[in-house]
Amino acid sequence: MRTALNLTTWNRKEHFEFFSSFDEPFFGITTTLDFSIGYQKVKDLGCSYFLYYLYTSLKAVNRIETFRYRIEHGKVFVYDTIHASPTIGREDHTFGFSFLRYDENFDVFLLEAEKEIERIKNSIGLCHTDDTKRIDTIHYSSIPWYTFTSLSHARHYQYKDSAPKISFGQYTQEQGKVILPISIHVHHGLMDGYHVGLYLEEFQQLLNAP
Repeated sequence: MRTALNLTTWNRKEHFEFFSSFDEPFFGITTTLDFSIGYQKVKDLGCSYFLYYLYTSLKAVNRIETFRYRIEHGKVFVYDTIHASPTIGREDHTFGFSFLRYDENFDVFLLEAEKEIERIKNSIGLCHTDDTKRIDTIHYSSIPWYTFTSLSHARHYQYKDSAPKISFGQYTQEQGKVILPISIHVHHGLMDGYHVGLYLEEFQQLLNAP
C-alpha cells in the first residue's frame, strides 16, 4: 500500500524539484557501525550474519519515513512497507538479484529469505524479474571479501530511480569491537544527510537491542 505525499504543503518541495532535475540526484556516504553486540547475537542464534544485519537494516528503514518515499511519474509516494532486493553471490562467482519480503518477525523473514537465497544460488543469470524491479525495495549488496572507505554504483541515468542503495563490507575487529562498514546512496530530492543520520541511529540502536 502507498499514499501520495502532498507536495504543495511539503517543506522540501523546492528541494525535491531542484534535485529531481539533476542527471545524478543521488548522494552517498560511507561510515561504520558497531556490530559487536549484533555479532554475538548472531553467534548465539546460529544464523547468517548477512541476513541478520540485512533484516535489522530493513527494520530501521521501515521506521524512518523518508526511506519509504519513492518517486513515480513526478509524484512522491509513501509506502507502508519496504522490502529488500539484494544481490546474491554464487559459487561460480556470478550473482543474481533476489527479492526478500520484509516481515517484522525475524523467524518468518529468515525462513523465506533462506528459500529465496537458495533459489538464486541454484539459478543462472541476473534473475532480473518484476519482483526485483519493484520500487518498494532497498537495493542491497554485500562485499564480504574486504572492507571499504568509499563506494560508487553503476547507474543508468535514463532510468529515473529513487530507491536507496545500501551496501555492507567485510566486518573487522578493531580495539575489541566488531566494525561493519556501510555505504548508503539516496535520492537527494527525497532526503538529506539528516535523514540518513536518523536511519543510522535507528539501525545502531536495533543492533544493540537485547
